[in-house]
Amino acid sequence: MTGDRGLTDGDSEYTELLRRLARLEDEAVGHRAEATRWHDDRVAAVDEALRTAEETVRAARQRVGRAERERDRVDAEVWDIWSEISHRYGSTADRFGKAAPGPTVPRQRDRDAESYAAEARALVDYQKPAAAARPALYVVLGVAGGVLGAVAHQLLRWAGQRAGGDLAATLPVVALIAMVLGPVLAAVEAKRVSDRRGIELDHTAVATVLLAGLVTAGLAFAVLRG
Repeated sequence: MTGDRGLTDGDSEYTELLRRLARLEDEAVGHRAEATRWHDDRVAAVDEALRTAEETVRAARQRVGRAERERDRVDAEVWDIWSEISHRYGSTADRFGKAAPGPTVPRQRDRDAESYAAEARALVDYQKPAAAARPALYVVLGVAGGVLGAVAHQLLRWAGQRAGGDLAATLPVVALIAMVLGPVLAAVEAKRVSDRRGIELDHTAVATVLLAGLVTAGLAFAVLRG
């Protein structure tokens, strides 16, 4: 009886040990599954973070590329504006250097570079309004041209009469051309004066010079002939 009970007790202990081993195995399987899930979650999170970082880097590179292209475009426009300033103002612009001024932080930061470039372009392209035409000036030039033409006419006719021969027949024709040429030369001089003073010479001004010159030449011719 004692031997049977001992065997029974041994069987019981062995059975209990198997149960504990089974529970430990189940717990180990659960822990391994939990560890696997944790590892997979960490890997997925790292992969997601890596993809996000790669997208951020890609977007940043695109922004840098756009910024560099914008910088190059603005630099080209600045050089173009500065070349116009140097060409227009010469030594005055050279006092600030041969190259365009470098970039600085603007006082008004709510404006972009395009706004400043447009303002600079407007200042460079600004043209002073043409001075108002002075009709009296054109009349005086026309009268002077007419007098010059009439005097040239009389001198050429006188020279032809003194020379005789073919010149006596040719110079009177040249004298008529000279009398008409006087007002034309006055119109040319009016153009030079207008350009020097920044005055626009329109068709009315040219007509004024020519008409004043021809009338003066005709009157001077009549007076000299009389």
